[in-house]
Amino acid sequence: MAKLFIFSGLPGTGKTTLSKQLTQTIGALHLRIDTIEQGLRDLCGIKVEGEGYRMAYRIAADNLQLGIDVIADSCNPIDLTRREWEQVAENNGAAFINIEIVCSDDSEHRHRVESRTSDISGLELPTWNDVMNREYHNWTKDRIVIDTAGQSESECLESLMLAISEPHGLYEICQQFTALRSNSQTLFSN
Repeated sequence: MAKLFIFSGLPGTGKTTLSKQLTQTIGALHLRIDTIEQGLRDLCGIKVEGEGYRMAYRIAADNLQLGIDVIADSCNPIDLTRREWEQVAENNGAAFINIEIVCSDDSEHRHRVESRTSDISGLELPTWNDVMNREYHNWTKDRIVIDTAGQSESECLESLMLAISEPHGLYEICQQFTALRSNSQTLFSN
């Protein structure tokens, strides 16, 4: 069964770094919303709102149908987008794992935001003020939380790998739920 790893978190917490490391470790497809949205700005000349997420959902669905694990790298800041990512997995017979990346040390987080450079041509990175004023809903569902404050990249990846591979951990529960939900939909549709 393919898996959709749904990353979320504010800019500068280490989401992209950790999602790329996970991608390389497990051999999944990496979908980065920043890249898709900047491509839409550059190629289509549009002001991007929800189009980047909608396009990513379609690309993720295509790959999940092929049995390819997908890592969705986005801020995923509101309950609506979180539910939509989960629906992509469910609609395509895949398991999903919600992963929130945080940096609990405000001064470290601020330093990261203010000192980083973009690896996407043309992408304007948010300022610290933008990050602090960004809409970001509190989570109402279980998820894996990785706090990157004071941790090396390898320590964060190790923590994440442990969390997604623990027997009967959140990862296993998500897989079982998705399987049960698919079975119940099949039973009720007959």
